[in-house]
This record gives sequence, C-alpha cells and structure tokens, in this order.
Amino acid sequence: MSRLTDSLLAASAPAVWGSTYIVTSQLLPPGYPLTDAVLRALPAGLLLMLLTRSLPPRAWLGRLAVLGALNFSIFWAALFIAAYRLPGGVAATLGAVQPLIVLLLARLALGTRLTARGIAAALAGILGVALLVIGPEAQLDPLGLAAALTGAVSMACGVVLTRRWRPEAGALTLTAWQLTAGGVLLLPFALWLEPALPALSPANLAGFLWLGVIGAAVSYFFWFRGIDRLGPAAVTGFGFLSPLTAVLLGWLILGEALSPLQLTGAGIVLGCVWLGSRAPRRCA
Repeated sequence: MSRLTDSLLAASAPAVWGSTYIVTSQLLPPGYPLTDAVLRALPAGLLLMLLTRSLPPRAWLGRLAVLGALNFSIFWAALFIAAYRLPGGVAATLGAVQPLIVLLLARLALGTRLTARGIAAALAGILGVALLVIGPEAQLDPLGLAAALTGAVSMACGVVLTRRWRPEAGALTLTAWQLTAGGVLLLPFALWLEPALPALSPANLAGFLWLGVIGAAVSYFFWFRGIDRLGPAAVTGFGFLSPLTAVLLGWLILGEALSPLQLTGAGIVLGCVWLGSRAPRRCA
C-alpha cells in the first residue's frame, strides 16, 4: 500500500475524532465524562479482541497498561474534564501542542531528526487552531487548563511509546489490547465517581455506537497503523484535523458561522497537516 494511502487512512482518524464534541453534546446524556470514556473504549476493545482472537502475552501486560493509560484512560479523562471546564477553543488549542511534544519526545526516545520544518509546522498549527476556535469570550479555568495540557502530554507520550515498543502484533490486535486496557483502567473510577446512567434513548445509543465503533475501534486501528508505517512525527501532524472537523461540523449541522479569521485558521491547519506529514522518518 502506498505512503499516500497510509497517510489518508491515518488522517481519517483525527478527522473522525473531531465529531466527538458534537456527538457528545447532541446525542449523549450530559454529565458522564468518565462513563462516556469507558463506554467508548471497553466495548470496542472487547469486540476487536473477539475478532482478532488474540490475548496479549503476559510479558506485555505492564507495557499495555502503560499504553492503554496514556492513549485512552488519562487522555480521554483529561479531554472530557477540559471540555467541561473550558471553552472548546481553549481546550483544542492547548491540545494542539501535542505535535510539538511528539517531535521533542521522538528525538529523545527514537532518534528522529528534529528539523526546523517540523517545529515550524507544529507551531504554525497551534496558531491555526487558535484562529479557528478561540473567541474573545474565552475564560481560563486552572483545572481545565491543567487537564488539557495533561491530555496533550499523555497522548504524545503514548504515540512515541507505541512506536518505540512495537510489539510483534498487527495494528488491529494492538488497538484491541490498548482499548481494552484503557477501558478497564477507567472503569473503577467511573463507577466510583459518577452515578449510574439513565435509561438510554435511541439517540444515546446511536452516539455511543458512533464513538465506540467508528470513533474508537476503526479510527484507532488506522491511527496505530499509521504510527507503525509512517512514524509518530509524521502521523501526529494530522491531529490538527480534529479541531478543524469540529468547527466544520458546527457550521454544517448547528449553523454556526465561520468568520474570515476562522477560514484563515482552517487554511493554516491544512497547510501544517501537509507539511507535518512530510516529516522525516527515524534515523538509521
């Protein structure tokens, strides 16, 4: 399969993740961030494990717990906390520092060459996301800020460690193992800190199915596959597509207007995705 196809499949993952905000606000019952994260991760992970019929080796359980926590448990918990306590624009912009963190971590852990082009793409991407989603009414809640930055650091570490450890398993199997681990780690906190879900409506069920099947099982398979084939520095630049998708869906479905400043930000984001996808591979 060509590098272009690998890139398109990997880029589809954060594009799908951009639908999370509108699906959560329009289709899911309010006030259940940890429960939502568990129901997004655990059923999808168990379904993929049934399909792959592969259990992780005992020697890998510790590493899978770390990867599941970084890529799903900590990241998704922090994401929902930030979404509840910050305007979406502030949370998305803080999350956009992830590609820059990945570039630095990949240099330290993988020996990936750190280039001026890669750093420029990451910094410009943050600017583009800021133009897209930050409004003049944005307020900065300390806990929300800490959660957004924690989520960005957590997933950046998960991206780099996924490439560094690289278990001898296919991308689908690795996705199944990590989703299951992330959901299992989150489950006791959701049960302890949140009340039981109310009776679910058809709209609620549709939202959970979208987030679990498409937004977790399928998209993360493409994401981990892209990390393995393209390298973390190239794949992480696609993350800027997530806030872009969120803004476009708000315009198409909720009738939210796009200002000239937002259109400028969208152009910058797309340019940074293209530039970031051309990042060098790991040095030999």
